[in-house]
Amino acid sequence: MPPPLPAIEPAPVDVTGQERSVRQLVTSVAGRLGSESEAKWIVAHAVGVSAGAVFAVFDEPVSVAAAEAVQEMTERRLAGEPLQYVLGVWSFRELEVRTDARALVPRPETEQVVEVALAELQRRSGEAGTGPVRDVVAVDLGTGSGVIALSLALEGPPGLEVWATDVSTAALELARSNLGSFVAAHRSAGTVQMVEGPWFEALPPRLAGQVDLVVSNPPYVSVAEWSVLDPVVRDHEPRSALVPGPSGREALESLVDDAGGWLAAGGSLVLELAPHQAPALAERAGRAGYVDVEVRADLSGRDRILVARRPR
Repeated sequence: MPPPLPAIEPAPVDVTGQERSVRQLVTSVAGRLGSESEAKWIVAHAVGVSAGAVFAVFDEPVSVAAAEAVQEMTERRLAGEPLQYVLGVWSFRELEVRTDARALVPRPETEQVVEVALAELQRRSGEAGTGPVRDVVAVDLGTGSGVIALSLALEGPPGLEVWATDVSTAALELARSNLGSFVAAHRSAGTVQMVEGPWFEALPPRLAGQVDLVVSNPPYVSVAEWSVLDPVVRDHEPRSALVPGPSGREALESLVDDAGGWLAAGGSLVLELAPHQAPALAERAGRAGYVDVEVRADLSGRDRILVARRPR
């Protein structure tokens, strides 16, 4: 997540028709935003290149249309809107997905959740070779923009069947849009079904006891924490995807309590959580009968991912 913007207000980007280069536009936007990195993202998006390739076109002229697009995006960013929403697209692992205020911004911590989930799927896929032949099934609860489900389908074992649920009609519309682009680009990937409804209630009953992986990045911010969140998050990302209730643990506790009835023997539950929630949730998973309960750290070394398995 980019840091909060400093309160600076230089002159707006000039789009009056005076020819300017990509380099000049990046310099102008960087002065307004106080961030050269964000300026490169915005200008690159407007001129149709990747942020990493913007250096290759630094000395090329910018059209009036592109400069106008840069000005509009710069004003939105100055108003506090997340960069990911301003651009409308964002990279997540091997995906590029549409992003807007219907769902949370895809974050690096969630990429690590996917990494752990893929390892659990790989373990289950290997075990499936010694038992009855069936497809491996994964469920992504509260899918948001769909990045977890689509990443599992792309990077998971062959024949993977993925189900993604969300109670938000708006979020599911965004996820289905990303699914459409995904299918067009990756026809050989696993299948993904997206269904509307709260948590497990949206799933077909036939999946009960047949799921190899339940994974979720649920809301886990408390009401008190939400009130002091960075305004970039609090004022723009959907509150329902951040705050499940007063304590912030409501959704996590529900998922731990209910997943056992859906997981196959030996199946895994993988949940993203806040570091301070990890001890209580790990203890709850142990009391609920899960085995091999552990908490994995994110890239910054903070407890972030609960892993628990149903006994065999």
